[in-house]
Amino acid sequence: MDRTDHEGVEGKQGASDKPRQAKDVTEQRLEDEGSPLSHSERHQIENRLKLRPVAVYELVRQEGEDELSRPTSSLWWSGLAAGLSIGFSVFAQAAIRANLPDTDWRPLIDSWGYAVGFLIVILGRQQLFTEITLTATLPVLARPSWRGHLAIARLWLIVFAANMVGTTIFGAAIAFDVLNLPDIAKAAIEISQEAMEPGFGHTLLRGIAAGWLMATVVWLLPSADKSSFLVIALLTYLIALFHLSHVVAGSVEAMALVFSGHLSFVDAVIGFYVPALIGNILGGATLFALISYGQVAEELDEKKR
Repeated sequence: MDRTDHEGVEGKQGASDKPRQAKDVTEQRLEDEGSPLSHSERHQIENRLKLRPVAVYELVRQEGEDELSRPTSSLWWSGLAAGLSIGFSVFAQAAIRANLPDTDWRPLIDSWGYAVGFLIVILGRQQLFTEITLTATLPVLARPSWRGHLAIARLWLIVFAANMVGTTIFGAAIAFDVLNLPDIAKAAIEISQEAMEPGFGHTLLRGIAAGWLMATVVWLLPSADKSSFLVIALLTYLIALFHLSHVVAGSVEAMALVFSGHLSFVDAVIGFYVPALIGNILGGATLFALISYGQVAEELDEKKR
């Protein structure tokens, strides 16, 4: 609901029991009591006010509706680009590690490299599976239907498959050191081995946490404005720092180990892909989406009435 509509509602306050928003109460007070601020200054303050949760929800839901309606070819090529781009998270982290001494504080620095691929993908508007788990779910939560669930399944399958093709290519490139950077390739294999160490249960739990953080990135971006770079960099840095399991970025690591002979494909699927995928979906599409919808559900019902 925009400002004009909201003021129209408030003008009918006598005929409605809906509570007035704090911003509207403030505006009315300034009109009644006067303000030392000029009209332009008040407008600047209004523009800087935080978006209400329902406004953030509507922005994210609109993005999800756009994604659900995109052509198959567009989703595929965008997902493939994301799979290739996310490989630079592993490669950048490895490049930093290769140039640092082996100390206890090294992860605090090299984990920043993990943000590189996510910055490319998200700011480049490429389709990343763990990012769309939230955006694609919100429209269906608002209007549940079997067609909506089929649309989600179509979107997830196309994007996930495209992401996996891209990460497989990048993982093979690391394993075979196609860029002839042996020190970085060696560090990438080391990082990949660390990522595959947790068992099924811990990978699942770490996947839930990673899915939650990725959904948080999506939820924060509408309010981030010019801070989008920092929001993406910080939250994806935490994924690396906490050794969480991100199924797409982790696929680069898993495939690097498979092609280099350090891990069998079956072990990669059972030990990493399955628990990380389930965890990311639970964290992003289930927990975060349901909680995000729950905090605005009543306001959406009021809007419909």
